[in-house]
Amino acid sequence: MVGRHATARRRAAFTALGALVLTAAVPSAASAGPPPAPGPLPTAAQTLGADRPSAQVLRALERDLGLTSDQAAARLVNEAEAGTRAGRLRNTLGTRFAGAWVSGATSGQLTVATTDASQVAAVRAQGAHATVVRRSLTDLGAVKAKLDAAARRSAGPDTPVRYVDVAANRVVVQATSESAGRAFVRAAGVAAGDVGVRVSANRPRLLADIVGGDPYYVDGEARCSVGFSITRDQEQGFVSAGHCGGPGSVTTGVDRSAQGVFRASTFPGRDMSWVAVNAEWTATPSVKGEGEEKVQVAGSVQALVGASVCRSGSTTGWHCGTIEQFDASVDYAEGTVDGLTRTTVCAEPGDSGGPFVAGAQAQGVTSGGSGDCASGGTTFFQPVNPVLADYGLTLRTNAAPATLPAPADENAAEGWTPGRVYPAGAAVTHAGGRYQSLRDHQAQNSWAPESTPALWQRM
Repeated sequence: MVGRHATARRRAAFTALGALVLTAAVPSAASAGPPPAPGPLPTAAQTLGADRPSAQVLRALERDLGLTSDQAAARLVNEAEAGTRAGRLRNTLGTRFAGAWVSGATSGQLTVATTDASQVAAVRAQGAHATVVRRSLTDLGAVKAKLDAAARRSAGPDTPVRYVDVAANRVVVQATSESAGRAFVRAAGVAAGDVGVRVSANRPRLLADIVGGDPYYVDGEARCSVGFSITRDQEQGFVSAGHCGGPGSVTTGVDRSAQGVFRASTFPGRDMSWVAVNAEWTATPSVKGEGEEKVQVAGSVQALVGASVCRSGSTTGWHCGTIEQFDASVDYAEGTVDGLTRTTVCAEPGDSGGPFVAGAQAQGVTSGGSGDCASGGTTFFQPVNPVLADYGLTLRTNAAPATLPAPADENAAEGWTPGRVYPAGAAVTHAGGRYQSLRDHQAQNSWAPESTPALWQRM
């Protein structure tokens, strides 16, 4: 009786997670695959599952963003469609692209920035608002890289965060005072006009010592949250934050029964890890919402700036907010982490490693932040697609199982392969055509380029 109950608890604990896939043989990259079904191709909302959101997501968006049920449903559909239109425009504008974001209660307006006024008509033709700016996204990235290099030479507690703010077309340094921020910018050799300073007394800290999305314990001491379920070769497991444990660290589950071991972990630099679990644990495409209800994960398509996003953690449960910036660099007391996403979602210690989802799409795992869920705060997450790509993992989804990911070569046109992580702009060949990726995502069997215009554009 006790053993059976403990096993049930273990399964329930891991189910409250999200994202793993059964293994299968990798097909030939040159195989054409079945032709698209006759009739209209699926919309972006249909491909991403935004047209059939879970009640858990809708209720949390209503509560945390002050929306009605109809507004929450409309917002998810609008964000899915806007992401695809932004991807097409990113490919069209090339080096003249300066970022994209959604705004409004239902994310009804997509704005795309460009450095070339002659491209305004092309932006409007995609149903987006156009804004002409001075700096391209590439230019902004170069400025941030200089700041990051300066932080690596002499990181200090007074300037802990750096990020690109696409809506303001500038790089921002978060500092404890205006003078500290400006001194850091000067020391980095960056023109003052290229960087804004945001004054805040908050200093992000890691969130690694209490309960999680579902909780797990590391070496019998620290406690973190499970992120998303994954597979690698014949092993099942989950992704989480890198600061939760190092390679070889042993984990136990919510009931303190044996669970698994960290196979890989990166921190600082990135904040990501994956844990291989034993046969008592079963990976599922679920994330724990409020109570014991589950949210099903359908993929890992990256959402836009301004889009809604929800987080699960065992300390504070299920909370939502919006995505503020990508590619943020944070100087924690324990080291600098680059490539994080900044959000308005609250979190507290113990939520580390837990999953962030946008609708039904996995976004990342909780890294750290400031504030709390009583007064509000800022939380950063490690995007999930780099975790999948760097460690060769396959996300567990509620779609048909994907095959094992093959090593990626982002710079070359190649055959499309399920299980591979494709960044926006990647080029592939498939079924006699050449396609360009519109959004960062891990490919699935049902997402062949010719049948998913939400994710791929014919070249």
